[in-house]
Amino acid sequence: MKKSYRDLTTFNLAIDSKLRGCDLVQLCVEDVFANGSIRDRAMIVQKKAGRPVLSEITTTISLDTWICKAGLVADNQLFPSRISTR
Repeated sequence: MKKSYRDLTTFNLAIDSKLRGCDLVQLCVEDVFANGSIRDRAMIVQKKAGRPVLSEITTTISLDTWICKAGLVADNQLFPSRISTR
């Protein structure tokens, strides 16, 4: 069931932010979550273009559910690998 929440949240955030997958997997929880709630916006540096992009976050329920179900904390990757545990 954890995989379903992870996949749904990744998909929702990709559509919402219009970011590439390589940019999404680099996100940490603290990039989207602060002071006990999901941020309204996140500043993300695009890997390919190398420039910062301000993305609005409207997938708050999906993100909040994923963070809680996965037991993630601020310094964790938002979308940890399903294959590698490094």
